Amino acid sequence: AADPVSVLPGSLGRGSWCNEHDTIHKRLDIIEEKVIKTVEHLESEVKSLLNIINETTSNIPIVPGTPFIDIFDGQY
Repeated sequence: AADPVSVLPGSLGRGSWCNEHDTIHKRLDIIEEKVIKTVEHLESEVKSLLNIINETTSNIPIVPGTPFIDIFDGQY
């Protein structure tokens, strides 16, 4: 590999490096997009599961005198 300082602007060495740099950024953009979509999907799944748990627990009859425990610590 050529020393970056000795590579002249417009030379083949610089063009190759720029192409590789652009390729890496394009791949990183694709990875970032996939991560964002995955996080959004997981957030949706977690919200759905929390709603199911909340609906299920709200339908359970409570025996008088049983202490109430908030499994969500008041966050949902």
